[in-house]
Amino acid sequence: MNPQITLLTLAVEDLERSVAFYRDGLGLSTKGIIGTQFENGAVAFFNLQSGLKLALWPRKSLAADSGLPMHASSPPGFSIGHNVASETEVNDVMRQAERAGARIVKPAQKTFYGGYAGYFQDPDGHLWEGAFNPGFASLG
Repeated sequence: MNPQITLLTLAVEDLERSVAFYRDGLGLSTKGIIGTQFENGAVAFFNLQSGLKLALWPRKSLAADSGLPMHASSPPGFSIGHNVASETEVNDVMRQAERAGARIVKPAQKTFYGGYAGYFQDPDGHLWEGAFNPGFASLG
């Protein structure tokens, strides 16, 4: 498989609240909610980088589309990493997320690998890591 990840979709309880968090709170760019004319079609897309998009889609819609039953989410099942260029930028990201309504799970601090990182959860409990990893470019 040639990895071409182009879309990360987060299942959310309240689409409008989540759009406000990512757009107004974190400053991500979006055209807003589209697809409302279709059953289970309402969704919002955010451009990230290099063709990668973040989608917010109601949990019930993702369950209907995938054919899987809805169940409680497990935030520690995965995290989304936002790597920045310095410890100061990590602190800025964490403060911005908290002001936007995120719950700080682990305040930013020195890491075992020589970096600096912290964790926050969005309004639906999705886990984000704000990180500075001086060796990130050489990984993989």
